[in-house]
Amino acid sequence: MLASILVSLAIGALAGFIAGKIMGKGMGLLVCILVGIVGGVLGSWIFGMLGLAASGTFWGRLLVGTLGAVVLLFILSLFRKK
Repeated sequence: MLASILVSLAIGALAGFIAGKIMGKGMGLLVCILVGIVGGVLGSWIFGMLGLAASGTFWGRLLVGTLGAVVLLFILSLFRKK
């Protein structure tokens, strides 16, 4: 159980970090983790709505989390003043 939580946090942090690099955002570790976890939920929802399923493997979870985090950062950027 604890190992599963730690793996999810690590994947979330990595997904958030990758999404931050793709979107050109500099973020700290905690923000990367939060963006990655929320991105994973958002990505899972998007994939589900499209009728797609990512496998439960590390790479599948990382892909879904990263794509969801990129979408999240894009949406958040729409609400920021320039």
